[in-house]
Amino acid sequence: MTDLDHSQLKDRLVVATVDFHSARIFATDAPAHSAPERVEASDPRGYYANVYHRAGNPDGTYEADSDAYWRELDHHLDSAAAIVLLGHGTGKANAAHHLIAWMTRHDSATAGKVLAVLRADIDDLTDEQVLRLGQQAYGIAPARDHGDSRRGA
Repeated sequence: MTDLDHSQLKDRLVVATVDFHSARIFATDAPAHSAPERVEASDPRGYYANVYHRAGNPDGTYEADSDAYWRELDHHLDSAAAIVLLGHGTGKANAAHHLIAWMTRHDSATAGKVLAVLRADIDDLTDEQVLRLGQQAYGIAPARDHGDSRRGA
């Protein structure tokens, strides 16, 4: 499920938070307090609640994720000029790493647009904080207001 019109991201610098259930996608030139575009993973049977499992899996490796979810994310990000991904977790628990691996196998052109994969507590970041992190990653963050007219000092 998505409410994203991926043409809005055409040739723009994009920052996206990615976890196994949903993604928030921003164009970095969006005005402050603007709502992100969202992509939700379709999970009718509840399989993606616990990606790691041991039953019938003596190595304890991770299951294959939803190709449909990664394909939909890739489809929406492919028109961007550049992409910064924010994920949380480490190693195999970081959904942004899964997305990069999927894009590398299935769409190397979009994977080549990813400039950085940053680790952050994306569940606790507000939309404006995500937007600012993306702008900082691209080096286009607005000057800070110190509250005493020392903008950018």
